[in-house]
Amino acid sequence: MKMKMMTEKFKPTYATEGSAGFDLYCNNPEPVTVGPNEVVKIPTGIRVSIPKGYFGAVYPRSSTGIKHRITLANTTGIIDSDYRGDIQIFFVNNSNKDYTIHNGDRLAQMVIQSYVRVDIEIVDRLDETEIGEGGIGSTGR
Repeated sequence: MKMKMMTEKFKPTYATEGSAGFDLYCNNPEPVTVGPNEVVKIPTGIRVSIPKGYFGAVYPRSSTGIKHRITLANTTGIIDSDYRGDIQIFFVNNSNKDYTIHNGDRLAQMVIQSYVRVDIEIVDRLDETEIGEGGIGSTGR
């Protein structure tokens, strides 16, 4: 499958042959410092045309979250196939130290995924299942 992309500077890249997601890079000429408990928006400088029936899921890079406690503010970003604007990454600093992001730093990764649209039907009752309304931990595992 091919996906069209416009980029101002940093072309997204797959780190390895087995990588599911491609890396997105900071495209901001000046360093951006994220203070403790602060949320900032970082441009990537890319715009995409994702094929219909697919979406881009933007996930955090595990090393940034684990080493520095910098995570995506919305946990996972969804880029719809009809969105054409600049992809921007929102970060939150969950540590007690400033963290600086530089132009060209890897920010996050995007995985292109397929989806199924469903027809939503409002009903009075749902089918019965083994777990039912049990919720978290209800299976005893």
